[in-house]
Amino acid sequence: MLEKQNLLGLPQDKLKKFFSDLGEKPFRTKQIMQWIYHQGATSFGDMHNLSNDLRQKLQAIATIDLPEVITLYHSRDGVIKWIIELGEENHIETVYIPERERGTLCISSQVGCALACTFCSTGVQGFNRNLKSHEIIAQVLIAQNYLKKKDKRVSNVVFMGMGEPLDNLQNLTKAIEIFQEQNGLAIGGKRQTVSTSGLSNQIDKLGQMD
Repeated sequence: MLEKQNLLGLPQDKLKKFFSDLGEKPFRTKQIMQWIYHQGATSFGDMHNLSNDLRQKLQAIATIDLPEVITLYHSRDGVIKWIIELGEENHIETVYIPERERGTLCISSQVGCALACTFCSTGVQGFNRNLKSHEIIAQVLIAQNYLKKKDKRVSNVVFMGMGEPLDNLQNLTKAIEIFQEQNGLAIGGKRQTVSTSGLSNQIDKLGQMD
């Protein structure tokens, strides 16, 4: 049995090819992206502007997988922290920090970290693995879906959770592409911050993003 295609985090051009291979028109790409990133849908059955035939086809060959939240913490000042399970005993932390004019989400890019900076507790645990782009994106979706019920939102994203973002540049840039895409999360570049310990070559590469 073939593994189902996870549509979460799939770049727009690859998603367009996915639908083209199914014999579907290009506008399906926009519809699916808006359902996933704007509406927070994780079930094709909820996508009522798709034909029943297409919904059934997608259920058979594709998925929208979000990792499991195993613990949710609330602090008195409104900060919210999610502990997210990625399988094989790998966990990451995602933290929401509310402010008067914005809501900032601090997200992880790796499980652990290889740099072992003395000021950071993550480095003490060592390095397990890089996050895939869909695992980076999933943190924002998990937070958005939860915050919507409380009339709050994610306005800004900072890569300042677990890991060195520029040590996972390929998946970082794929995630940023979805963040900035209007049919994606529509979080502009000025509302994203990449915190780094100073990997100069990678900083140059990041600066070359369109």
